[in-house]
Amino acid sequence: MPATNDSIEPGQIVELTIDNVAHGGRFVGRYGASESERGRVVFVPDTMPGETVRAQIVEVKKSFATAVAIEVVTASEDRVPHIWPEAAIDRTPAERAGGAEFGHIRLARQRELKQRVLEDALQRTGGITREVHVQAAPGDDKRGGLGWRTRVRLRVDDRGNQGPFAPRSHEVVPVTSLPLATEGIQRSAQLDQRLPGVTAVDYVEWGDGEVDVIAMEGEPERGRTDTIVETVGEREFQVDRSGFWQVHREAAGVLTDAVRRVIDVARVDPAGWSLDLYGGVGLFAATIAESLGERTRLTSVEGDEVATDHAGENLAEWLGASAETGRVDRWLRELVGRASAQERERLSNGVVVLDPPRAGAGREVIERLVEIEPAQIIYVACDPVALARDAKLLGEQGWSIDSLEAFDLFPHTHHVEAVAAFRRS
Repeated sequence: MPATNDSIEPGQIVELTIDNVAHGGRFVGRYGASESERGRVVFVPDTMPGETVRAQIVEVKKSFATAVAIEVVTASEDRVPHIWPEAAIDRTPAERAGGAEFGHIRLARQRELKQRVLEDALQRTGGITREVHVQAAPGDDKRGGLGWRTRVRLRVDDRGNQGPFAPRSHEVVPVTSLPLATEGIQRSAQLDQRLPGVTAVDYVEWGDGEVDVIAMEGEPERGRTDTIVETVGEREFQVDRSGFWQVHREAAGVLTDAVRRVIDVARVDPAGWSLDLYGGVGLFAATIAESLGERTRLTSVEGDEVATDHAGENLAEWLGASAETGRVDRWLRELVGRASAQERERLSNGVVVLDPPRAGAGREVIERLVEIEPAQIIYVACDPVALARDAKLLGEQGWSIDSLEAFDLFPHTHHVEAVAAFRRS
C-alpha cells in the first residue's frame, strides 16, 4: 500500500535506504517502499547512495519530505571520516557546520555523484542525454581536495563567535578549523577570537599571498575601495579589494582555458562583434580577445559599476574592446531594438560568452541571444539545473550543445562548474 500524506510527520524517526543523489547536496531515500510501491521521496543530507540511515523528518510536503540524518546504520564503502570535524554526522544537526556537505565522501566518488547530478539535470530538465566527466582542478587530488578556498566568509553570533551557518539555518556554528581554506587563510584566521559588534568576517587571500581580514557590521558596503592585481597565466587583472573573483585558487585559469579551447576561430570573425555577458572584470572578454587577435571587437557587460571600471582597464590594450554597465537582460533588449543592419551582421559573426549567476540567464536573455544569431554561444555555468533549463530554451530555438566540460572547482561541496559551447543546428 503506498505511503499517504499522514503516514509520515515532522519529528518522526525513520530508517531510510539511500538510492540516489539530488541537486543541492541532498540524497534520496524512500519511506514506505515495498516490492510493489516505491514509497515517498525523502531528501536527506550527510549520507550517500548505498547507505541505510536513521533520520528525523523535518518537513512534509505533498509529494516529498525532508529529513536530517542522525545515525548511519549501514555505511557505504565510499564513506570516509569527515574532512571537517565540525560538520560530521556525530554532531547534532543544528551544530554541524555548513559548507562542506560532501566532506564525508571519498573524493573520486564525489565527482561521480556530481556527474550524475549534471547528467540527470540535463536529461530531466533539458531533454538532453549526454555523458559529462567531472574533471579535477590542478593540485586538488594531491591535496585531497583541501586548501583551495581563497575566500571565506564567516558569520558572527551575538556572543562574538565566528563560524558558518548550520545548513538551511541562520544559526552560527563556531569552528576551530577551516580545512577548505588556503594555508595562508588558515594561518591568519584567529578563530578563537571573539568579535563583538561584528556581523561577519571575510578572509581573503590574493594572488600575491597577502591575506585580508575584513570585519563587517551589517551588510557590506558597495563602492570602489583598493585595487588588487590577480594573475591568470601571464595576464594581470585589476580587481576591487571587495569585488568578485573566483574562489578556487585554480578556477580562473581552468575556466579561461576551457573557454579558449571551444572558441571556434574558424567560425567566429574577429571583426564581428563579440559579447562577454555578466562579464565581471573582463576575465572571459580577455580570453576572447586573446583568441581572436588584435582586431577583435567586443563588449563586456556587467551590472556592477566598479567591476565594469576594472574591466575597461583590463581590456585597454584592445582598441575594439569596451566595457558597459547594465543589467544584461535590459542591455540586450536595447541592443536588439536599436541595432542597425550592419551591427546585426557583425553580431552574427561574433561569439557570445555568458557567465550568469546561479539562477541562470533565463528566458528573456536567451530569446535576445537567439535574435542576435551569433556564430557561437559559450555558457559558463555554476548550476546544473539552470544550465539545463537554458539549454532547453536554446534547443527550442534550434541551438544544440557542441561540447560540454565539467570541473570540480568546489571539492567537498555539491557545487560543480561547466562550460558548454552551443551552435545553431
